[in-house]
Amino acid sequence: LAAADPRVLALAAQVTESREQDVPLLLLKLKGILHSASLGCEESKKIKQDIYDYDLTQYCMLILRQDHSRLRGGWATAAQLAEILSHCCVGLEVKEDPEEFYKKFLPSAIDNLLFLGRRLQARFIRVIKDEEKQDFLRWFQTVTDAICWLFGGHIQLAACVLQNDHFLQLLITDDVETAIIMMSVLHNILRVNSSVLLQVDEETLHSVLDELVYKLSSTTNPVIGNAATKLLLLVAKFCKQLVELLTARYKGLKGLLSKQWTGKGFDRDLGQLLDLLYLEQSNGKGEMQRQHQAACKIQAMWRGFQTRKRLKKLPQAVTTLQRSFRAKREQELQHLKKQKEDEALKLQMQLQRQRAMRVFHERQLALLEIIHASQVNKYMEEMEGKSALTIQRFWRGYRARRNFHQQRQSLKEYKAAVIIQRAACKFLEKRRRRRPLSPWKGPKGLTDEQRVALQQKVDEYIKLHPASQMSEEMSKELHMQAQEKLAQFLLRSRLDQRAAQRRETLLAQVNTDVELLMNAPGLAETTEKDFDVFMSRSIPVAAKARQSHNTMLKYTHWPWWKKLGDEFVEDDVIPDDALNAEAKLETLFIGGRK
Repeated sequence: LAAADPRVLALAAQVTESREQDVPLLLLKLKGILHSASLGCEESKKIKQDIYDYDLTQYCMLILRQDHSRLRGGWATAAQLAEILSHCCVGLEVKEDPEEFYKKFLPSAIDNLLFLGRRLQARFIRVIKDEEKQDFLRWFQTVTDAICWLFGGHIQLAACVLQNDHFLQLLITDDVETAIIMMSVLHNILRVNSSVLLQVDEETLHSVLDELVYKLSSTTNPVIGNAATKLLLLVAKFCKQLVELLTARYKGLKGLLSKQWTGKGFDRDLGQLLDLLYLEQSNGKGEMQRQHQAACKIQAMWRGFQTRKRLKKLPQAVTTLQRSFRAKREQELQHLKKQKEDEALKLQMQLQRQRAMRVFHERQLALLEIIHASQVNKYMEEMEGKSALTIQRFWRGYRARRNFHQQRQSLKEYKAAVIIQRAACKFLEKRRRRRPLSPWKGPKGLTDEQRVALQQKVDEYIKLHPASQMSEEMSKELHMQAQEKLAQFLLRSRLDQRAAQRRETLLAQVNTDVELLMNAPGLAETTEKDFDVFMSRSIPVAAKARQSHNTMLKYTHWPWWKKLGDEFVEDDVIPDDALNAEAKLETLFIGGRK
């Protein structure tokens, strides 16, 4: 592969490292790079390919969406970037992923160019100074020329331009200068792709034809009339179906053209158009004209009546109309402001994302150059793992936020219920405190008959359940038994407590020994400091440990037939000389503790 153009590489690096407000002025350097090579040569194609590969065309396209009144260079820079974008796309042959270029990038570029044209047209109409008007008109002409150059190099974009909502909004204008420019754009579309009107949907075709006929009927400017007449003539020459559509849809078009536009300097084109329309006219021409005139008179009378009726009610409706108009205008301004902020934020996020991806790819390439070839697979696996964790983290965050938004209404209802319950409880508490306490009433006294009946019941219960009487000897004997049982219980509880303390002490010793043995190093790695941990200062304990160790060694060397029984259970007797040995104080302790 051939090396990329160093100028393109340097510019891409500057764009990546520069601030966002400096990027438009840096991209203007592409104009000099493109003009350095002759149009159509291999060098020019290579430069355009490098510009596309390093995402400089994407930067140009995205910047067209910004509000250039707040950026350095202003709208003049935007117009030049539009021209640069169209020249970069024409003659470019994308070999890698051409579907994305032709089906996504080019339609997006057309949409952004038309959007920029709408902004320039709106500012041209609003400004008052002549110098500013001329500047905006010149920039608008530059943008439309860039659009024509772009769909001239890619014919399939003609239908995309015609079906775009921004193009129809640009065409539907009362301004003379911009209307003439947009009709010239439409003329170039039909000249480049004459079959485009049959490729678009019926609604778009009707909208374009309606606007052309409206311009003929609503203005007396000969320039507008000449341009609209040439467009209708070009449409009528192309297809007979469109002539039938013009004749059927616009009944009074022939009369309008012959009465209003005859002798205005373009009689030749006007005559050709009228000839084509009259050829499609039916034999009942006079009757249709009379019916048309009658319908026009009826409509004129009805409109006059409706207008007079509205004028009578106008004083009452002025206030309501002004209020609704102001409210609607304020709402539209708020909507436009929010839309601009959203677009700016979206564009900024997209630029930051592209810049981050570029830096990430450069860092990856640098790391791959540094890493040894044998470590590449391991490094790629680690990067895949980190990427998977990042994706999972963002997905969990998104899911948590989505669940939170879904549960927000239930949480609001729960809080509202808590507030209502708290208010109800406070209200009931206040009501209870305000309620006066009733005076205390004592129990009613018993009558003589009730006392006699109650006494009889008590006597009967005593007879049925006599009290048990115990002698003094039996009481003393029972007291002595209780004292003995209490003493036994206290003694047993004290013994149980001592046994529990002993068990806990032994368990702590066992855990300590287990931790020491688990953390002990291997025999090949053992040092003298490690031996000190397992040494015992007690002579009996050391002797017992050595005896147990020797016994275990003997047991391991026994033949198999001696190990069949369970005889090896008792410990051997510790010799007396081992107990008196003082040179063996630091013997290794393995067997246990005494």
